[in-house]
Amino acid sequence: MVGTIYSPLQAFTSTIQSKRDSPMVDAAACCSTHLIDGDGSFNATGLDKFMKEVKLGECGLSYAVVSIMGPQSSGKSTLLNHLFHTNFREMDAFKGRSQTTKGIWMAHCAGIEPCTIVMDLEGTDGRERGEDDTAFEKQSALFALAVSDIVLINMWCHDIGREHAANKPLLKTVFQVMMRLFSPRKTTLIFVIRDKTRTPLENLEPVLREDIQKIWDSVPKPEAHKETPLSTFFNIQVVALSSFEEKEEQFKEQVANLRQRFYHSIAPGGLAGDRQGVVPASGFSFSAEQIWKVIKENRDLDLPAHKVMVATVRCEEIANEKYAAFVANKDWCELENTVKSELVPDLGKRFSAMLQTCFSGYDDETTFFEEGVRTCKRKQMEEKLLQLVQPSYHATLGHIKSETLEKFNKAFESALSEGQGFAVAARDCKTSTMKLFDHQSEGAIIKQADWDTSKVREKCSNEIDAQIADVRNTKLTDLSTLYESKLKEALYGPVEALLQATNDDTWPAIRKLYKRETQTAVTECSAALCGYEMKEDSKKEFLSKLENHARDIVEKKAKEEAGRVLSLMKERFVSIFNHDSDQMPRVWTGKEDIRAITKTARASSLRLLSVLAVIRLDGDADKIADILVLTLLDPTKVAVKSSTTNDPLASSTWEKIPASRTLITPVQCKSLWCQFQRETEYTVTQAISSQASNKRSSNWLPPPWAIAALFVLGFNEFITLLRNPLYLVMIFISYLLLKALWVQLDIGAEFRHGFLTGILSISTKFVPTIFNLMRKLSEQGQRPTELQNRPHSS
Repeated sequence: MVGTIYSPLQAFTSTIQSKRDSPMVDAAACCSTHLIDGDGSFNATGLDKFMKEVKLGECGLSYAVVSIMGPQSSGKSTLLNHLFHTNFREMDAFKGRSQTTKGIWMAHCAGIEPCTIVMDLEGTDGRERGEDDTAFEKQSALFALAVSDIVLINMWCHDIGREHAANKPLLKTVFQVMMRLFSPRKTTLIFVIRDKTRTPLENLEPVLREDIQKIWDSVPKPEAHKETPLSTFFNIQVVALSSFEEKEEQFKEQVANLRQRFYHSIAPGGLAGDRQGVVPASGFSFSAEQIWKVIKENRDLDLPAHKVMVATVRCEEIANEKYAAFVANKDWCELENTVKSELVPDLGKRFSAMLQTCFSGYDDETTFFEEGVRTCKRKQMEEKLLQLVQPSYHATLGHIKSETLEKFNKAFESALSEGQGFAVAARDCKTSTMKLFDHQSEGAIIKQADWDTSKVREKCSNEIDAQIADVRNTKLTDLSTLYESKLKEALYGPVEALLQATNDDTWPAIRKLYKRETQTAVTECSAALCGYEMKEDSKKEFLSKLENHARDIVEKKAKEEAGRVLSLMKERFVSIFNHDSDQMPRVWTGKEDIRAITKTARASSLRLLSVLAVIRLDGDADKIADILVLTLLDPTKVAVKSSTTNDPLASSTWEKIPASRTLITPVQCKSLWCQFQRETEYTVTQAISSQASNKRSSNWLPPPWAIAALFVLGFNEFITLLRNPLYLVMIFISYLLLKALWVQLDIGAEFRHGFLTGILSISTKFVPTIFNLMRKLSEQGQRPTELQNRPHSS
């Protein structure tokens, strides 16, 4: 845009052409963009690209925005290009005076610190828009006041003091739109007087300020600002420049001096040193777009609320960027995957460092935004990141817990194998492993999170206690099994032997054995239990169970023996009946008293029945043996008393004996005895038969009278034998043969079992025995012949 020039057109055109032929600045240093086109469309994409090129987002609050407004063709773009070394399009005078800048253009001021952005606004009072279309003028003016720290108002020197000057509508527009800001920011207005005449600036400035004040007073104001002075909203400064066409060198010198005032413009004492409500540079793009949107919708612009809104959007964007960067972080991804399968040492420190980097980056980028907004968004980002990290944190605590339990089990097992007391080993191992858990848990703590490990610690402690309880129960069970097996080995066999060899001292011997072995086992077990530090009641209960087990062994064995009492009684009877006092088998020769022997054997069997009838571990006296002897062994005495007393065995219980101690009831004893007598009668009968047979076999010679009769009647035959010796030889040979047969057939032994039995046995052996004798005689006869032939053969 060029200013309104009243000098010859040719001179102006040649000047402009020379500027085009020799660019003032490198294009890369003064990049520009069309921010808002003539139709009012906001170029958000172009602004974002512009901000990246000039790195505006990195400036924080250290940046300034300058805009210029003024009548069309008043030389605004030319002034900006010389003042800030920009490259705004200027008017081509050869094509006539027309609108050059449409909408709003933005450029970077090269070589000025801090970073300064300049906006070139479309000129006012242009014939292209007409007299009635002032909407865009007001919108662009309001936009410039809302986003700019310094506003240059380009005006002609000859308009100062004139009632109908060209700059008065512009000033009215500026002041009117300022009233649409709920909380206007303080803006520096620099009135640039173009084509200064010979009138000194000291004389021009009061007139200009007076005109400005009149315009301010005439503008309608809201109730809250009716008495508000102009200085509250604006810093007014006035600058005069010579004509660019007539005094170009002087113009350039004055512009160069003015340029120096824009260095460090936002520092205290600078052009915009007292500015307020600055939007951080990273939010400028969004802020400008939203401000223009509100202005286009013809709504009043609430800058404080807009500042909060910009801070909300930008802080949220920054928070999301930081969150996304954290999620995509290679170190985080590796740690997250590793934590799922194994324990990562010092995970808390690594996570804390990564989170701190993320939070610090957020803080650095949001430092200049509204504190309440950035704090709120930071908190939200912290919550999201901590929710992201929390599963890995819990997984780490799980690994620590598992490792703690594993180390406890190893240490506990090792301590027990070394012979350390159970309670001491459990206590020491738990203390050491829980210290390890605490140490590793400290390494997993994330500084930014207020997470408590007490629940996991408590769970770990409870699992260790449960493990200790399981091992303790196992050990106690093994200990109980060990001493139970020892008691069984010590009691089972001896009790069986004592019960089978019953006598009057059977149960006293069993009691003595039971007490001795039980006491030994209890003493040893009690010593073994000392390492468990059991409570006295629990220890007594444990030892009581061991004593009860010993009693159960004895009682169980007694019940087993009572279950086969009939067999034992028969064995006892047969053993005593068939063996003498030296345990030699009896030979029933006829001299033995079978009745007495039978009675003795039955008495012994009855004593066995009485011993197995009840359990006598407590040593209580009873009369069971007397009752059984009286009732079963001497039934005649019972028959005498049966008329006055009842049968003592006609009952299912013993007197003063509880059912728990009863093995065989009285009725069962009577039944067993009857069965016993029936099954042993055959043995007695056989003994009696054998005795009678032996008696008969011992009297095989004829009676004496028969021998005398044989001698008298056979006297003649005897004399005949004496007279004829050949008969004697034949009788002697017959005697030898008969004697040999007697010995071979063992006739005496055969007839011991009865006459008929002897005859049958001899008849079966007789013929084989004859042949055997003949064979032996033949062999004896051949031996002398062999002996006689041996010398001849030699």
